[in-house]
Amino acid sequence: MTNLEFGRRTFLASATAAITATSLQFPMAGSTRAAQGTDASSLAFGDLKQVRAGVLNVGYYDTGPADGQVVVLLHGFPYDVQSYIEVAPSLIGQGFRVLVPYLRGHGTTTFADKSTPRSGEQAALGKDLVDFLNALGVERAIFAGYDWGGRAGCVAAALWPDRCSGLVSVNGYLIQDIANAGKPAPARVERGFWYQFYFQTERGRAGLHANRRDIARIMWRENSPTWQFDEVTFERSAKSFDNPDYVDVVIHSYRHRLGGASGYPDYEALQSQLAAQPMIAVPSVTLDGDADGVVTATDGKAQASRFSAERVHHIIAGVGHNLPQEAPSAFVDAITEVSSMA
Repeated sequence: MTNLEFGRRTFLASATAAITATSLQFPMAGSTRAAQGTDASSLAFGDLKQVRAGVLNVGYYDTGPADGQVVVLLHGFPYDVQSYIEVAPSLIGQGFRVLVPYLRGHGTTTFADKSTPRSGEQAALGKDLVDFLNALGVERAIFAGYDWGGRAGCVAAALWPDRCSGLVSVNGYLIQDIANAGKPAPARVERGFWYQFYFQTERGRAGLHANRRDIARIMWRENSPTWQFDEVTFERSAKSFDNPDYVDVVIHSYRHRLGGASGYPDYEALQSQLAAQPMIAVPSVTLDGDADGVVTATDGKAQASRFSAERVHHIIAGVGHNLPQEAPSAFVDAITEVSSMA
């Protein structure tokens, strides 16, 4: 299959499944119902639920047949579960059980204890994913994500490969090499990281607190210059940024990855393992959008040594950083593909 063909194969099936999913009540696997509604989220994902998972009370959606192959869809920053508003119904139509959690600091996901550090380090994101599976009694799942969510999937796949039946990761191997974070990237790449440098300062923290929507809107436009989203679409996700832990988690994430903040003791052992840049030993499909304003698309060969199992790489034409929302059919195709590799 060529890169141009990839993403088109299930277009009609995806559209049909999306229509079906918005008109039917799908079976839900257990846990407590947190909210109901008839907005776009409810129609695409079912009812919002909450579950205690590790240090978090995770807000999540659980849709599709309870006995279907499990896929966990993981969003990035500054985005939320709406990135999968078209992906989820299509997967449900193919018989997958689809889990869509809010990451720490987003949406209705909160910390169970006020004293828990609001860490944003990569080990915390990966551990959250495994804790979430444990809380729902899920043994193995496909991890699929981009940005922070792709990183969570890469971390969990590398450190807990027995829990991952396959990985879909936008921009490939996303485990941070923090020891080398001080090495500059090309100037055109550094320019796109303006927010990461801004967040190293207390002015940046105050700015994020005061202007979280404006910062996110600028990032959406620059990260995905070809994506013509409207204000309704933006506001549907922006509500998730009102989470009381949003600023603390985001600031720690960007300071930690660039050496501006220490990690927390609970994640020290995991961070030590990640410092070795561990292999990902599960079947994987990696994707790049060739209009990504953050990460330049490549042929994937430079990362090949990081994957020890079967791995396929695709470039998706005309697509930016929020790939699952911009090109849902291509993302669904990648999940279907990795499912067949498992």
